[in-house]
Formats: sequence, structure tokens, C-alpha cells
Amino acid sequence: MKRVVILGGGYGGMNALHGLLDGVRDDVHITVIDRNPYHSLKTEFYTIAAGTESDRHARVDFPEHEQVDYVFDEIENIDVEAEHVRVKGGLEPVPYDYLLIGLGCEDNYHGIEGAQTFTESVQTFSKARSAGYAINNLGAYGKITVVGAGLSGIEVASEVRESRPDLNIRLLDRGSSVLKAFDSKIQEYVEKWFNDNDVEVIHHANVEYVEKDGVCNNGLCYINDVTVWTAGVRPNFLVRELPFEKDDQEKVIINDFYQVPTHQNVYVVGDCASSEYSPSAQLAGQQGEKVAEVLRAVLQERVPERPGDVKLKGSLGSLGKNDGFGNMLQKPMTGVLPRLAKSGVLWLSKRH
Repeated sequence: MKRVVILGGGYGGMNALHGLLDGVRDDVHITVIDRNPYHSLKTEFYTIAAGTESDRHARVDFPEHEQVDYVFDEIENIDVEAEHVRVKGGLEPVPYDYLLIGLGCEDNYHGIEGAQTFTESVQTFSKARSAGYAINNLGAYGKITVVGAGLSGIEVASEVRESRPDLNIRLLDRGSSVLKAFDSKIQEYVEKWFNDNDVEVIHHANVEYVEKDGVCNNGLCYINDVTVWTAGVRPNFLVRELPFEKDDQEKVIINDFYQVPTHQNVYVVGDCASSEYSPSAQLAGQQGEKVAEVLRAVLQERVPERPGDVKLKGSLGSLGKNDGFGNMLQKPMTGVLPRLAKSGVLWLSKRH
């Protein structure tokens, strides 16, 4: 029996699983290990934080198959020499012949004092729930500061504004414009949306420390009730601890087959894998599909062909339920159309 273990039921892990189940051989057994008993749609966590959608909106049931087992627990250790994985509630380690790591990322607090202790997050389902509890329990005219004006920060701030018109919302942006990875047309559109919807945007931010009831930025401390941290990510700590060569972002360097060069039975995708592209659900999903192609060949004792290049279709973001932005057909677009496109992508993801 050939044992395949998939760590993480996110976009990369699930696309790999679906690909492997397409014509899986009888002598293959697959184990998926995830902290949650469902596939989490991380791109929708901002709606949980804002209180505009229920949990069910952002999760999908895992597929059932006679050759697939699930372990729902926190991972304690990945031992790539002994070739097994330990989970916190398990008495025995889970052995593998082939390992796929798709554990995603966690917040990068950049060593800023108080940031990890006193901020909310949208990096995991439980943290998004916590953020939603903190935000939606605020009384009238409560104060929220969102640190970071990338895609996550923009979506959190705009969704909260639509959910709670009474709240005072501040967005701290390290650069001279929000969404530095997007076209200037999109940046200007989003800036105007925030201005029109009474969200204060402060550029050239430099957060010095965070306290329970405030954020200190460039020598000025803002008093607020909730601080949401969306100012960067890093690979999961379990991946950072692995004895593999990594790039300057602490991501594992892989070969053209998504394998670790020194341990070619270990595959890495998504936020944990070194790539020329920025982290995204779309990237992780495509990488998962390509790993499935490679692993199917390996499991059938064939020499795998080099998988094709990743071809991203653009990025989409929301400004509440009826407005949005994104790069579509290699063109920057704003308004209702990209928002509808994002809803369509979500609909397809739920019915994969």
C-alpha cells in the first residue's frame, strides 16, 4: 500500500486530492490532516470578521472516498527523516511514503511589540470568528483600526463599513497608496471609495507598538476598541522549522515538479512554496492540480512529465457586496462587474 499524506485542506491540498482521486489505484491510501472538519474558503474570512455572512458561507465539506481518511487535529511535528507526522491528539504518528505540504501562512507581526497579543486576525477560521465577535459586539460609534492596506485589509475595512455604518474605521497603509500590487486606476478607485464611505486612510504608516486599546503610529497613538492585523504573512511555523533550503521569505525552495530537491517524496504548494508569484488561493489551487499530475505518474511508476507553467487569471477584490475591483483579461476593472466575477468564482469553488 502506498501512503499519501496531505497536510492542510486548503485550496492546494483539496485540488491535489481531487486530482489524485481521478483514477486512483487500489494500492493507494490517502490521509488528509487538517485542524477543521471542512475545507475553509479563506478568501471569504473577511465576511466572517465583518459579520455579513455565517460560517457556513465560508466552508465546504470534504469529499468522501473509500481510500481517503481524515485526521482533524493540530499538527505537532513533521519528521521528514522518519517520514511521519505527529498530531497533538494522536498516540501514534501518521506515516507517509509521499507527503504534500499545503499548510498555508500565518500573520507576520514583524517583531512589533504587542501586535500578536492585542490584535485580531483573519488568517484562520477561528481567528476570523474572534474578530467578528470583537467587532460586532462593539457599541455605537466604536473605533476600529485595520493595519495593512493590501487585499485583506481593504476587504475587511470595506465589509465592516457596509456592515456597521456607525463605526469609526481607520486604515493604516505603509505605502503612499493602497493596494500597491494593483494598477493605479484601481488604487485611485479604492481610495475614492473609502473617502466617499467615511473610512479614514493614513498613508506612510509605521506602527511602532500596539496596546490593548490603541495603536501607536509615527509617534502618534490612536485610541481604538479593536485592531485588526492584515500587515503581511509568513509560512506556517511548522514549515519554517523544516530542515529544507528556503528563500528570503522563509518559503521552501522546490524544483519544477514541486518537490523538495533533497526529499523528492515531499511536495510543497501555496504559501509555503517559493514562487515568483504573490500568495493567493488561485496560485495554491493550480499548484495542487499540478502536484496531482506528478504524483499520479509517480504512483503508477511512470516518469512524470514536467508540469506546465502556472497561468493566473487575475486578481479580484470586493468593496462590500455590490462593488469591487480586479485585473480581468489583463485589464484593470472596477465596479459591479469584478464584484460579480468574484461571486461567480466563489460559486464555482463551492461546487468543485
